[in-house]
Amino acid sequence: MLISEFSKRTGLPRETVRFYVKRGLLNPESGRKGGSRPYQIFSEYDVDLTRIIGIHQALGSSLAEIGDMIDAYGKEPDNPARTEELLTGHIAKLERRKQEIDGMLAFLRAKLAWLDNGVGAPPRFSDFV
Repeated sequence: MLISEFSKRTGLPRETVRFYVKRGLLNPESGRKGGSRPYQIFSEYDVDLTRIIGIHQALGSSLAEIGDMIDAYGKEPDNPARTEELLTGHIAKLERRKQEIDGMLAFLRAKLAWLDNGVGAPPRFSDFV
């Protein structure tokens, strides 16, 4: 699929798609049309890869980290030890994020309760996170 369809399928602006290609996160095939600038042809694999990139960004990974992960997986796609290492790291990162979010929610709830009651000192953020 050409970049216009790929952009629609993934929900990414064309500029973001071009940026991912420039950074080496996506490697579309080169088409035969387009003269000195051949068309880029994206695959279903590229669609899946953009979803993976988005998930890793949501987890707080930098594009450089995501690029390293994609490169490592591309070199050894069937390496169970590498896959286990990546999954364990993702689980640990999610657990840390969950703890932070739980702490923030507890603080916000305590702050709301304090606002409703207006008694005592307001809760301190550092007591929750």
